[in-house]
Amino acid sequence: MKNTARFFAILDIISIILLAKQFWGIITHINEIPDQLVSQLKVWLTLFLFVLLFVSAIGLLLFRKFGFIAYYVQFPFRLIIWIFSIGFITYLPELLNLSEVWFNILFRVCFIAEFFRLYFTIQTHRRYS
Repeated sequence: MKNTARFFAILDIISIILLAKQFWGIITHINEIPDQLVSQLKVWLTLFLFVLLFVSAIGLLLFRKFGFIAYYVQFPFRLIIWIFSIGFITYLPELLNLSEVWFNILFRVCFIAEFFRLYFTIQTHRRYS
């Protein structure tokens, strides 16, 4: 089960790497965010989630309770702003020159996989708490 937590930590590290460019773009252009509530909310949730990804990655690597709690807090926000644990697979259609249909399929897989990750995170947390 510790290996499961470490695997999830690696997925969080991959998410950090993929989100770093977007995070930097937001930070450097923070004054240019549109005034609409939805835009503001998406930006602030993305910043919050980016920081929380570090907490969960470190916590899960060290197999500490705060890593699990950080993931539980992240879960609804991941679904809202589409930052999935295996979201990197949605780049495959672009890399392999596949049709947009594949992106839609892989996006749904990511969404479902996030629920599986939640289930396995809860099971791991219960077993060792």
